Amino acid sequence: MRTLLVILSCLALAAPALAQDVAVSASDTIQSVLAAQKGKRVTVRLRSGQELTGTVREATSKLVVLGALGGREFFDAVVPLEAVEAALIRTKQ
Repeated sequence: MRTLLVILSCLALAAPALAQDVAVSASDTIQSVLAAQKGKRVTVRLRSGQELTGTVREATSKLVVLGALGGREFFDAVVPLEAVEAALIRTKQ
């Protein structure tokens, strides 16, 4: 019985960690998609071809702030939305 409780507890804790699919509507913009990912890790591909991976801290109408950049954990990046070509969001664990 105790083993069953431990297993159920582990499953309950693991459920929120599962990624969810990205959903967009006709009125969405790159800003609204990034704002919906606030607190989650994303990769943004810039028009220059460079990719930045970090946690979305803020997404305004002109800028997105990425924190804890991959490979540069002690840095944040402020990226103009006009420079963002695509947002890559992990949906599977």
